[in-house]
Amino acid sequence: MIFPPQLLSMIFVVILVFYFLASAIKILKEYERGVVFRLGRIIPVKGPGLVIIWPIIDKLVRVSLRTVTMDVPPQDVITRDNVSVKVNAVVYFRVMDPIKAVTEVEDFYFATSQIAQTTLRSVVGQSHLDDLLSKRDEINAELQRIIDFQTEPWGIKVTAVEVKNVDLPQEMLRAIARQAEAERERRAKVIHAEGEFQAAEKLKEAAKILAPEPMALQLRYLQTLTEIATEKTSTTIFPVPIDLLKPFFDKMSMDEKKKEG
Repeated sequence: MIFPPQLLSMIFVVILVFYFLASAIKILKEYERGVVFRLGRIIPVKGPGLVIIWPIIDKLVRVSLRTVTMDVPPQDVITRDNVSVKVNAVVYFRVMDPIKAVTEVEDFYFATSQIAQTTLRSVVGQSHLDDLLSKRDEINAELQRIIDFQTEPWGIKVTAVEVKNVDLPQEMLRAIARQAEAERERRAKVIHAEGEFQAAEKLKEAAKILAPEPMALQLRYLQTLTEIATEKTSTTIFPVPIDLLKPFFDKMSMDEKKKEG
């Protein structure tokens, strides 16, 4: 089947128009911006919504303004106190200036990833292991400050950096476990000693109260013996202090003096 030349020309024109419209009309989402290069030069940022560009002479680069969550691969680091650890982290950042993100660096995502890895190794390498485990917030803040400072010329804002995992060698884990156990035993002994000290203070105060009254001290002694007898079913042998019988001896002496008198 042979088509006439006029029909072929019309079909070609229709295809050319559809191609022109498809290349000229772009729709950018609310979180997207378009950096347009016209004959190699940047024109004002386009979007969001419907954007019309000139095919062939214009080139549009889409840039997302949403926060990006980037995993930093595990890094082998030697801390300041010569402990080998493996640390990974997560970085949250977003594009603040689409033009700088496109023109100042070839691939801002890859560049931010490399900066995050080198900064993580540097900061962890300058920290002690105890600080890495106990002062995580300070290390996160330092990482965020350094990475944000280096990516600011690219129009990138680093909002947060979080150290995720710190993998230690097995021998170091055992050493930390022994240290923690020793610390718990030390605290238990200190608490026990403080309890003994407080009990001794109370006994000292009670002795001062009972000292002026010998009879009260003897009654307390008898009460203690009674409590022991009720708690134990076996026979209890205890010495009888001479002070317990002294009042009786004194009374007997007074009665004998009265009889002699």
